[in-house]
Amino acid sequence: MSAPQLQTRLTQLLGCQYPIIQTAMGWVADPNLVAATANAGGFGFLAGAVMTPAEVAAGIKAIKAKTDKPFGVNFHMYTPGARDIIDICIAEKVKAVSYSRSPEKDMIAKLKNAGIVCIPTVGALKHAVKAVQMGADAVVVQGGEGGGHTGSVSSNILLPQVVDALQVPVVAAGGFKDGRGLVAALAYGAEGIAMGTRFLMTQESPVPAETKGRYVKAGTEEIIVSTRLDGMPQRMIRNECLQQIEQASPLRMLLLAVKSGLWMTKVTGGSLFSMLLNGWKMKQSNGMTFAQTLMAANAPILIQEAMVKGHPAAGILPSGQIAGAINDLPPVADLIQSIVNEAEATLNRLQRAPGSNQTTKKAPVEV
Repeated sequence: MSAPQLQTRLTQLLGCQYPIIQTAMGWVADPNLVAATANAGGFGFLAGAVMTPAEVAAGIKAIKAKTDKPFGVNFHMYTPGARDIIDICIAEKVKAVSYSRSPEKDMIAKLKNAGIVCIPTVGALKHAVKAVQMGADAVVVQGGEGGGHTGSVSSNILLPQVVDALQVPVVAAGGFKDGRGLVAALAYGAEGIAMGTRFLMTQESPVPAETKGRYVKAGTEEIIVSTRLDGMPQRMIRNECLQQIEQASPLRMLLLAVKSGLWMTKVTGGSLFSMLLNGWKMKQSNGMTFAQTLMAANAPILIQEAMVKGHPAAGILPSGQIAGAINDLPPVADLIQSIVNEAEATLNRLQRAPGSNQTTKKAPVEV
Protein backbone atom coordinates (compact mmCIF):
# COMPACT_ATOMS: atom_id res chain seq x y z
CA MET A 1 0.00 0.00 0.00
CA SER A 2 1.10 3.56 -0.68
CA ALA A 3 1.80 5.82 2.26
CA PRO A 4 -1.01 8.48 2.17
CA GLN A 5 1.29 11.11 3.64
CA LEU A 6 3.71 10.65 0.77
CA GLN A 7 1.26 10.90 -2.10
CA THR A 8 2.11 14.02 -4.10
CA ARG A 9 1.56 15.47 -7.55
CA LEU A 10 4.77 13.68 -8.57
CA THR A 11 3.44 10.21 -7.72
CA GLN A 12 0.25 11.07 -9.60
CA LEU A 13 2.15 12.36 -12.62
CA LEU A 14 4.55 9.42 -12.88
CA GLY A 15 2.28 6.68 -11.58
CA CYS A 16 4.76 5.51 -8.96
CA GLN A 17 4.10 4.54 -5.36
CA TYR A 18 6.55 6.86 -3.63
CA PRO A 19 7.94 10.31 -4.58
CA ILE A 20 11.46 8.97 -5.02
CA ILE A 21 13.32 9.21 -8.35
CA GLN A 22 16.46 7.30 -9.32
CA THR A 23 18.42 9.54 -11.67
CA ALA A 24 20.00 8.45 -14.93
CA MET A 25 23.70 8.19 -14.13
CA GLY A 26 25.80 7.31 -17.17
CA TRP A 27 27.01 3.69 -17.14
CA VAL A 28 25.16 3.16 -13.83
CA ALA A 29 21.41 3.43 -14.44
CA ASP A 30 21.05 0.16 -16.34
CA PRO A 31 17.89 -1.98 -16.77
CA ASN A 32 18.52 -3.91 -13.54
CA LEU A 33 18.77 -0.78 -11.41
CA VAL A 34 15.78 0.88 -13.10
CA ALA A 35 13.60 -2.22 -12.72
CA ALA A 36 14.63 -2.68 -9.08
CA THR A 37 13.68 0.93 -8.37
CA ALA A 38 10.31 0.59 -10.08
CA ASN A 39 9.49 -2.68 -8.32
CA ALA A 40 10.30 -1.06 -4.97
CA GLY A 41 7.83 1.77 -5.59
CA GLY A 42 10.18 4.47 -6.86
CA PHE A 43 10.66 5.79 -10.41
CA GLY A 44 13.85 5.05 -12.34
CA PHE A 45 15.41 6.52 -15.47
CA LEU A 46 17.48 4.51 -17.94
CA ALA A 47 20.82 6.19 -18.80
CA GLY A 48 20.23 6.55 -22.53
CA ALA A 49 22.71 9.41 -22.89
CA VAL A 50 25.58 6.92 -23.25
CA MET A 51 23.65 4.53 -25.54
CA THR A 52 22.89 4.25 -29.22
CA PRO A 53 19.20 4.29 -30.17
CA ALA A 54 19.34 0.51 -30.66
CA GLU A 55 20.79 0.08 -27.16
CA VAL A 56 18.06 2.29 -25.70
CA ALA A 57 15.42 0.14 -27.38
CA ALA A 58 17.05 -3.01 -26.01
CA GLY A 59 17.31 -1.44 -22.55
CA ILE A 60 13.61 -0.56 -22.52
CA LYS A 61 12.67 -4.12 -23.45
CA ALA A 62 15.00 -5.47 -20.74
CA ILE A 63 13.32 -3.28 -18.13
CA LYS A 64 9.86 -4.40 -19.27
CA ALA A 65 10.94 -8.01 -18.86
CA LYS A 66 11.71 -7.29 -15.18
CA THR A 67 8.82 -5.02 -14.17
CA ASP A 68 5.36 -3.90 -15.20
CA LYS A 69 5.76 -0.60 -13.33
CA PRO A 70 6.30 2.75 -15.08
CA PHE A 71 9.83 4.06 -15.75
CA GLY A 72 11.61 6.66 -17.85
CA VAL A 73 14.51 7.25 -20.23
CA ASN A 74 17.14 9.96 -20.07
CA PHE A 75 19.04 11.25 -23.12
CA HIS A 76 20.66 14.38 -24.52
CA MET A 77 18.45 16.08 -27.06
CA TYR A 78 21.44 17.57 -28.88
CA THR A 79 22.92 14.21 -29.89
CA PRO A 80 22.48 12.83 -33.44
CA GLY A 81 20.29 9.90 -32.32
CA ALA A 82 17.93 11.98 -30.15
CA ARG A 83 15.01 11.97 -32.57
CA ASP A 84 15.30 8.22 -33.03
CA ILE A 85 15.23 7.78 -29.25
CA ILE A 86 12.11 9.94 -29.05
CA ASP A 87 10.41 7.69 -31.61
CA ILE A 88 11.46 4.62 -29.62
CA CYS A 89 10.11 6.07 -26.36
CA ILE A 90 6.80 6.84 -28.04
CA ALA A 91 6.54 3.40 -29.65
CA GLU A 92 7.37 1.67 -26.36
CA LYS A 93 4.99 3.93 -24.39
CA VAL A 94 7.66 5.00 -21.93
CA LYS A 95 6.10 6.98 -19.08
CA ALA A 96 8.61 9.85 -18.91
CA VAL A 97 11.80 11.28 -20.36
CA SER A 98 14.44 13.38 -18.65
CA TYR A 99 17.02 15.63 -20.26
CA SER A 100 19.25 18.56 -19.41
CA ARG A 101 20.72 20.50 -22.29
CA SER A 102 19.49 22.20 -25.43
CA PRO A 103 16.00 20.75 -25.96
CA GLU A 104 14.11 21.87 -29.04
CA LYS A 105 10.45 22.85 -28.76
CA ASP A 106 9.30 20.48 -31.48
CA MET A 107 10.92 17.55 -29.66
CA ILE A 108 9.16 18.44 -26.41
CA ALA A 109 5.86 18.90 -28.27
CA LYS A 110 6.17 15.50 -29.94
CA LEU A 111 6.73 13.78 -26.60
CA LYS A 112 3.88 15.63 -24.88
CA ASN A 113 1.49 14.89 -27.73
CA ALA A 114 2.27 11.21 -27.18
CA GLY A 115 1.42 11.53 -23.49
CA ILE A 116 5.02 11.21 -22.29
CA VAL A 117 5.93 13.22 -19.20
CA CYS A 118 8.82 15.65 -19.78
CA ILE A 119 10.90 16.22 -16.63
CA PRO A 120 14.26 17.94 -17.21
CA THR A 121 17.00 18.50 -14.64
CA VAL A 122 18.16 22.07 -14.03
CA GLY A 123 20.59 23.75 -11.68
CA ALA A 124 19.45 27.37 -11.75
CA LEU A 125 16.21 29.28 -11.30
CA LYS A 126 16.31 30.82 -14.79
CA HIS A 127 16.80 27.41 -16.37
CA ALA A 128 13.83 26.03 -14.44
CA VAL A 129 11.60 28.85 -15.68
CA LYS A 130 12.78 28.37 -19.26
CA ALA A 131 12.23 24.61 -19.07
CA VAL A 132 8.60 25.10 -18.12
CA GLN A 133 8.14 27.70 -20.83
CA MET A 134 9.32 25.07 -23.31
CA GLY A 135 6.80 22.53 -22.04
CA ALA A 136 8.25 20.68 -19.06
CA ASP A 137 5.60 18.89 -16.97
CA ALA A 138 7.81 18.86 -13.88
CA VAL A 139 11.37 19.92 -13.05
CA VAL A 140 14.16 18.24 -11.08
CA VAL A 141 16.17 20.97 -9.36
CA GLN A 142 19.72 20.01 -8.43
CA GLY A 143 21.49 22.04 -5.79
CA GLY A 144 25.24 22.49 -5.67
CA GLU A 145 25.60 19.43 -3.40
CA GLY A 146 24.70 17.17 -6.34
CA GLY A 147 27.18 15.04 -8.26
CA GLY A 148 28.48 15.52 -11.79
CA HIS A 149 27.70 18.82 -13.51
CA THR A 150 26.30 21.05 -10.84
CA GLY A 151 25.57 24.64 -9.95
CA SER A 152 26.84 26.82 -7.15
CA VAL A 153 23.63 27.37 -5.17
CA SER A 154 22.82 24.91 -2.38
CA SER A 155 19.54 22.98 -2.36
CA ASN A 156 18.10 24.74 0.69
CA ILE A 157 18.40 28.10 -1.09
CA LEU A 158 17.65 27.11 -4.70
CA LEU A 159 14.73 24.78 -4.02
CA PRO A 160 12.30 27.24 -2.41
CA GLN A 161 13.15 29.85 -5.06
CA VAL A 162 12.13 27.45 -7.84
CA VAL A 163 9.06 26.21 -5.96
CA ASP A 164 7.86 29.81 -5.55
CA ALA A 165 8.43 30.55 -9.26
CA LEU A 166 6.74 27.51 -10.82
CA GLN A 167 3.30 25.94 -10.87
CA VAL A 168 4.46 22.48 -12.02
CA PRO A 169 5.78 19.83 -9.59
CA VAL A 170 9.34 20.46 -8.45
CA VAL A 171 11.63 17.59 -7.41
CA ALA A 172 14.58 18.19 -5.08
CA ALA A 173 18.01 16.78 -5.94
CA GLY A 174 21.44 17.28 -4.43
CA GLY A 175 22.17 16.17 -0.88
CA PHE A 176 19.39 13.63 -0.30
CA LYS A 177 19.70 10.06 0.94
CA ASP A 178 17.01 9.26 3.51
CA GLY A 179 13.53 9.87 4.89
CA ARG A 180 14.49 12.96 6.85
CA GLY A 181 15.73 14.52 3.64
CA LEU A 182 12.48 13.63 1.87
CA VAL A 183 10.45 15.35 4.59
CA ALA A 184 12.74 18.39 4.41
CA ALA A 185 12.18 18.60 0.64
CA LEU A 186 8.41 18.36 1.13
CA ALA A 187 8.59 21.11 3.73
CA TYR A 188 10.25 23.38 1.16
CA GLY A 189 7.35 22.72 -1.20
CA ALA A 190 8.93 20.04 -3.40
CA GLU A 191 6.86 17.05 -4.50
CA GLY A 192 9.61 14.47 -4.01
CA ILE A 193 13.34 13.80 -4.20
CA ALA A 194 15.72 12.56 -6.89
CA MET A 195 18.90 10.70 -5.95
CA GLY A 196 21.88 9.52 -7.95
CA THR A 197 24.77 8.76 -5.62
CA ARG A 198 22.51 6.97 -3.11
CA PHE A 199 21.29 4.58 -5.86
CA LEU A 200 24.82 4.13 -7.20
CA MET A 201 25.69 2.84 -3.74
CA THR A 202 23.26 -0.10 -3.78
CA GLN A 203 23.58 -3.80 -4.48
CA GLU A 204 21.76 -3.61 -7.83
CA SER A 205 24.05 -0.87 -9.10
CA PRO A 206 26.28 -2.35 -11.84
CA VAL A 207 29.33 -0.40 -10.62
CA PRO A 208 32.23 -2.79 -9.87
CA ALA A 209 32.90 -3.55 -6.21
CA GLU A 210 36.29 -1.81 -6.17
CA THR A 211 34.73 1.44 -7.39
CA LYS A 212 31.83 1.20 -4.95
CA GLY A 213 34.38 0.72 -2.20
CA ARG A 214 36.00 4.02 -3.15
CA TYR A 215 32.64 5.76 -2.73
CA VAL A 216 32.04 4.15 0.67
CA LYS A 217 35.44 5.31 1.90
CA ALA A 218 35.13 8.87 0.59
CA GLY A 219 35.00 11.65 3.15
CA THR A 220 32.81 14.69 2.59
CA GLU A 221 35.85 16.95 2.26
CA GLU A 222 37.19 14.78 -0.59
CA ILE A 223 34.14 15.43 -2.78
CA ILE A 224 35.03 18.64 -4.59
CA VAL A 225 33.98 20.77 -7.54
CA SER A 226 36.39 21.12 -10.46
CA THR A 227 36.11 22.85 -13.84
CA ARG A 228 39.17 21.20 -15.32
CA LEU A 229 37.44 18.29 -17.00
CA ASP A 230 35.34 20.22 -19.50
CA GLY A 231 35.34 23.82 -18.35
CA MET A 232 32.08 23.47 -16.41
CA PRO A 233 31.72 22.84 -12.66
CA GLN A 234 31.55 19.13 -11.86
CA ARG A 235 31.43 17.57 -8.42
CA MET A 236 33.67 14.51 -8.10
CA ILE A 237 35.66 12.52 -5.58
CA ARG A 238 39.24 13.74 -5.60
CA ASN A 239 41.29 10.79 -6.82
CA GLU A 240 44.48 10.11 -8.78
CA CYS A 241 42.82 10.72 -12.15
CA LEU A 242 41.35 14.07 -11.13
CA GLN A 243 44.67 15.20 -9.67
CA GLN A 244 46.38 14.46 -13.00
CA ILE A 245 43.69 16.34 -14.90
CA GLU A 246 44.06 19.40 -12.68
CA GLN A 247 47.79 19.46 -13.44
CA ALA A 248 47.41 18.93 -17.20
CA SER A 249 48.00 21.74 -19.71
CA PRO A 250 45.07 23.25 -21.66
CA LEU A 251 46.47 21.77 -24.89
CA ARG A 252 46.58 18.30 -23.40
CA MET A 253 42.98 18.64 -22.23
CA LEU A 254 41.84 19.81 -25.67
CA LEU A 255 43.58 16.87 -27.34
CA LEU A 256 41.87 14.54 -24.87
CA ALA A 257 38.57 16.21 -25.78
CA VAL A 258 39.05 15.48 -29.50
CA LYS A 259 39.89 11.85 -28.72
CA SER A 260 36.91 11.56 -26.40
CA GLY A 261 34.62 13.22 -28.92
CA LEU A 262 35.56 10.74 -31.63
CA TRP A 263 34.92 7.92 -29.18
CA MET A 264 31.51 9.38 -28.30
CA THR A 265 30.48 9.44 -31.96
CA LYS A 266 30.95 5.67 -32.00
CA VAL A 267 28.98 5.24 -28.78
CA THR A 268 26.01 7.33 -29.91
CA GLY A 269 26.11 6.25 -33.55
CA GLY A 270 26.84 9.72 -34.91
CA SER A 271 29.51 11.19 -37.17
CA LEU A 272 32.32 13.67 -36.61
CA PHE A 273 30.40 16.29 -38.58
CA SER A 274 27.24 15.81 -36.52
CA MET A 275 29.29 15.98 -33.31
CA LEU A 276 30.78 19.33 -34.32
CA LEU A 277 27.43 20.67 -35.51
CA ASN A 278 25.66 19.75 -32.30
CA GLY A 279 28.59 21.10 -30.31
CA TRP A 280 28.07 24.43 -32.04
CA LYS A 281 24.35 24.34 -31.20
CA MET A 282 25.23 23.68 -27.55
CA LYS A 283 27.57 26.66 -27.61
CA GLN A 284 24.84 28.95 -28.91
CA SER A 285 22.20 27.62 -26.53
CA ASN A 286 24.24 27.42 -23.32
CA GLY A 287 26.74 30.23 -23.76
CA MET A 288 29.66 27.81 -23.54
CA THR A 289 32.89 28.21 -25.48
CA PHE A 290 33.39 25.86 -28.41
CA ALA A 291 36.31 24.28 -26.58
CA GLN A 292 34.00 23.53 -23.64
CA THR A 293 31.47 21.86 -25.90
CA LEU A 294 34.19 19.63 -27.33
CA MET A 295 35.53 18.87 -23.87
CA ALA A 296 32.07 17.76 -22.72
CA ALA A 297 32.90 14.38 -24.24
CA ASN A 298 35.72 13.89 -21.72
CA ALA A 299 33.44 13.01 -18.83
CA PRO A 300 31.69 9.94 -20.30
CA ILE A 301 34.89 8.19 -21.40
CA LEU A 302 36.57 8.78 -18.04
CA ILE A 303 33.44 7.80 -16.11
CA GLN A 304 33.37 4.53 -18.05
CA GLU A 305 36.88 3.72 -16.89
CA ALA A 306 35.75 3.73 -13.27
CA MET A 307 32.11 2.69 -13.53
CA VAL A 308 32.39 -0.08 -16.13
CA LYS A 309 35.99 -1.24 -16.09
CA GLY A 310 36.35 -0.98 -12.31
CA HIS A 311 39.45 1.22 -12.23
CA PRO A 312 38.54 3.97 -9.73
CA ALA A 313 42.02 5.49 -9.79
CA ALA A 314 42.12 5.72 -13.61
CA GLY A 315 38.73 7.36 -14.17
CA ILE A 316 36.66 10.12 -12.65
CA LEU A 317 34.16 9.49 -9.86
CA PRO A 318 31.14 11.83 -10.13
CA SER A 319 29.58 12.09 -6.71
CA GLY A 320 27.24 14.14 -4.63
CA GLN A 321 28.55 15.42 -1.31
CA ILE A 322 26.13 13.00 0.31
CA ALA A 323 28.49 10.09 -0.42
CA GLY A 324 30.53 11.25 2.54
CA ALA A 325 27.55 10.43 4.78
CA ILE A 326 26.85 6.99 3.28
CA ASN A 327 28.66 3.88 4.48
CA ASP A 328 26.50 1.00 3.25
CA LEU A 329 25.37 -0.73 0.03
CA PRO A 330 21.79 -1.93 0.64
CA PRO A 331 19.43 -3.62 -1.82
CA VAL A 332 17.27 -1.04 -3.61
CA ALA A 333 14.06 -2.40 -2.04
CA ASP A 334 15.52 -2.03 1.46
CA LEU A 335 16.75 1.48 0.68
CA ILE A 336 13.40 2.76 -0.55
CA GLN A 337 11.48 1.12 2.28
CA SER A 338 13.84 2.62 4.84
CA ILE A 339 13.33 6.08 3.30
CA VAL A 340 9.56 5.67 3.44
CA ASN A 341 9.59 4.35 7.00
CA GLU A 342 11.82 7.16 8.23
CA ALA A 343 9.78 9.81 6.40
CA GLU A 344 6.55 8.56 7.95
CA ALA A 345 8.13 8.39 11.41
CA THR A 346 9.48 11.93 11.01
CA LEU A 347 6.11 13.30 9.92
CA ASN A 348 4.41 11.58 12.84
CA ARG A 349 6.99 12.97 15.25
CA LEU A 350 6.46 16.50 13.96
CA GLN A 351 2.70 16.15 14.33
CA ARG A 352 3.22 15.14 17.96
CA ALA A 353 5.42 18.16 18.70
CA PRO A 354 4.90 19.95 22.06
CA GLY A 355 1.87 22.21 21.94
CA SER A 356 0.02 20.18 19.33
CA ASN A 357 -3.52 19.00 20.07
CA GLN A 358 -3.06 15.35 21.01
CA THR A 359 -6.81 14.69 20.82
CA THR A 360 -7.25 16.03 17.31
CA LYS A 361 -7.34 13.47 14.54
CA LYS A 362 -4.14 13.71 12.51
CA ALA A 363 -4.65 14.75 8.92
CA PRO A 364 -2.26 13.83 6.11
CA VAL A 365 0.35 16.46 5.36
CA GLU A 366 -0.62 18.40 2.27
CA VAL A 367 2.11 18.66 -0.37
